[in-house]
Amino acid sequence: MRQVVVVGGGIAGASAAWFLTRAGRTDIEVTVLEGAPSLGGKLRTVELAGIPVDTGAEAMLNRRPEAVELAREVGLAEAVRYPATTSAAVWSRAAIRPLPGGTVMGIPAERALVEPSGVLSDEALARIATEPEVPGSGLDDDVSIGRYATQRLGREIVDRLIEPLLGGVYAGHADDLSLQATVPQLMPYLREDPSLVHAAVRARAAAPSSDVPVFAGLDGGVGQLVPAVARASGARIRTDTTVRELRRTTTGWELVTGPTRAPELVRADAVVLACPARPTGRLLGSIAPSVAADLAGIEYASMATIALAFPADAFPGRLAGSGFLVPPVEGRVIKAATYSSQKWGWLGERGAGTVIVRCSVGRHREEADLQRDDDELVQAARADLAAAVGVSGPPIAAHVQRWGGALPQYAVGHRERVARIRAGVAAHPGLALAGAAYDGLGIPACVASARQAATQVLAALPTPGTMTA
Repeated sequence: MRQVVVVGGGIAGASAAWFLTRAGRTDIEVTVLEGAPSLGGKLRTVELAGIPVDTGAEAMLNRRPEAVELAREVGLAEAVRYPATTSAAVWSRAAIRPLPGGTVMGIPAERALVEPSGVLSDEALARIATEPEVPGSGLDDDVSIGRYATQRLGREIVDRLIEPLLGGVYAGHADDLSLQATVPQLMPYLREDPSLVHAAVRARAAAPSSDVPVFAGLDGGVGQLVPAVARASGARIRTDTTVRELRRTTTGWELVTGPTRAPELVRADAVVLACPARPTGRLLGSIAPSVAADLAGIEYASMATIALAFPADAFPGRLAGSGFLVPPVEGRVIKAATYSSQKWGWLGERGAGTVIVRCSVGRHREEADLQRDDDELVQAARADLAAAVGVSGPPIAAHVQRWGGALPQYAVGHRERVARIRAGVAAHPGLALAGAAYDGLGIPACVASARQAATQVLAALPTPGTMTA
C-alpha cells in the first residue's frame, strides 16, 4: 500500500484526503495529521443560547461550485441553505447606509449607481466621472490596490468603499494588498487602459448573469463541513499530532511527530502540506530553502469574532438587511457586523425571539484591540452596536473566538510569489501544498487547492504493477 500523509485538518486538508481516497486507487492509504485537539481549522460552530452559531466562516461562495458540491457529496445536501437576505450596508458618517451597487470590490463603475447610498461626498462622486481622463499607461506589473485607486479616484473612495470591503475578506489594508491577487478580474482591462472605472464597467459586463444565489450556508453551521468531509473520506485521522520535521528519504518521506524526548517517525510515499504558510515553510526549510523563504514572506492577520445573542426587544425596530461593514476611518472597534439570525432563515427559526449578531475585530498589524480580554471585547462590540443600531441592555449570551494568524495577506507580488512556490515544490515529486495562502481565502478556493494537490501527488505515485527504476 502507498502511504499518503496530509498535514493539517482544516478544510484544505480534509478535502485533500477526500480527493485522494475517491480517486479509485485501491493501493493508497491516507492519514491526516492535525496538531489541534479536533479537526476544523478556521471553520467552527459553537452553541450560543442553545443555538448553533458559526464562529469562523459562516458562508460558502455558491457561484463557485467546489464547496457546495463537496458538501452535497459528503452527505450534507439536505443541510444546504441560502441567505434570506444579502442586502448589506456601511456604517459611515454616523449612519447606516446601503452598500453601493455597481462596484467591483468597492471600485465604482459609474456615479449613478453609487450616489444614492450617500456613502460618498459630492467631491468623491465627481472623481468617478473624471477618473477615465486621469493620464497613465496600462499596468504591466502588480500594484497596491489602495495606492493605485488613491492616485486615480482619490482617498475617500478607498477609505469609504474599498477598505471596508477588502477588510471584510482579508482583514488587511488596501495600501498593502495586491490588485492582481485581490481583484484579478480587472487586470486584463487595466493592461490595456489604466482607468479603474472603465475596468469595473467591463468586468461587470463580462460577469455571467445568474439567478443562482451568491452564497450558501449549512443548517446547523458551516462548522459541520470539515468533520463530514473527513468522515466520508475514510482516511485515518490523528489529532493532537504536531509535525515537527519533514525529511526526504531514498524511498519517499519521513515526518517527525510527538515530543522531542519521544519522537515518532511517520513514513510516507507522498505528502500534502495543508497548513498555514509559515509552518509549511519551516517543514520545507532543509528540503526547498527558496520555497521556505517565499512562504515565510506571506504575512497573516489575526482577528476575532464576537457572537452575541440578544432578546429581540433589545432593538428599537427590525434590523434591515444582513449587516454592515465599518470603514477603518470611522475609528470603531468592530470592522463588521452580521445579523446572523436574519441572514440565515434556519438560524432565525431555531432561535425564535433571539437575535444573533456576529461582530469581527482585528486587522493586519493592528493587534491592540485583540489584547483586550473577552469581557472587554464583548462590551466594545455592544457599545458599537448601540451606537450603530440602538441595541440596549446586555446580551443573553456571548462567545469570543480568537483566530491568531488566521488570514493570509495577499501583498503586492503575491501571484508571482505563489508561482515560484509551486515551481519549487514541483521539483519534489510526491509533495504538494494546499490551503488559503495561495490562490484564494474562501472555502471553495481551499477545496480547489486540495483537489490540485491530490492530483499532483497521485500523478507521482506509480500505479500497481508499474515498473519503477
